[in-house]
Amino acid sequence: MLPPIADRFVAGESIDGVVSHVRALDDAGIAAIVNLLGEHYDDPEDARADTEEYLRLLERLPATEPPATISVKPSQLGLGIDEATFRDNLDRIVEVAAAAGIFVWIDMEDHETTDATIRAYEALCERYGGGVGVCLQANLKRTPDDVARLADTTGTIRLVKGAYDEPAELAHRDRTAVDAAYRDLLRQLFAETTVGVAVATHDDAMIDLALDLGAEYDRDYEFQMLMGVREDRQRDLAATETVYQYVPYGSAWASYFYRRVRERRENLGFALRAIVNNVAGR
Repeated sequence: MLPPIADRFVAGESIDGVVSHVRALDDAGIAAIVNLLGEHYDDPEDARADTEEYLRLLERLPATEPPATISVKPSQLGLGIDEATFRDNLDRIVEVAAAAGIFVWIDMEDHETTDATIRAYEALCERYGGGVGVCLQANLKRTPDDVARLADTTGTIRLVKGAYDEPAELAHRDRTAVDAAYRDLLRQLFAETTVGVAVATHDDAMIDLALDLGAEYDRDYEFQMLMGVREDRQRDLAATETVYQYVPYGSAWASYFYRRVRERRENLGFALRAIVNNVAGR
């Protein structure tokens, strides 16, 4: 069963495969956020190799409307080695991306990476303006303060519920509490900031709230969803809204899938429903 899972959730192992998927998304009116799978490197050569792959990817991304973007993980670029290695590799990527007019997202990982990730985002905003974005997680209790800190930055904030199993003293662990935090943070982003807003969710209640807030505050924003999850909803939403699909690729697809399932039980439900629908030919 692994190959069908990989085909649905990962756009192949090579740049050729992901380029093909990006073009197919463009035909459907959906933009792409491309992520090379890889993380938690403790060898500088591994971080350097993935940096070089991102530079090759930037050369190959096809022109689409809206434009395709890329997303990188701090631990993939060497944050587990030291912050300097991470920043050096990230700076190389963003410099090339900025010259090509391609937006770069910085993914957020577990709570131990949050401060270094935000520092990198702030520095890049100062240097490149609106060409970078950072992910913030609603389950972390610190996130309202982080939104306030970044409220006037020139980049974009992607708001997710959060998939990492964080300590109770640092994070909301009850699903109801996380949902409430997500709603409060959406309102904060729309009402109290000038930063760009990316609503990353598959939850219809949160999607509806974002639509209402966008109309109330007359703000530009976008929706983001994962490849292989609620793709019918993505296409329906793209008829009237800006929708980006997070598109992973690379040889590390198995660990990506298993991590998704392991991090939160509801991800298993998404996967199983996707497999059933795939088998049923939907």
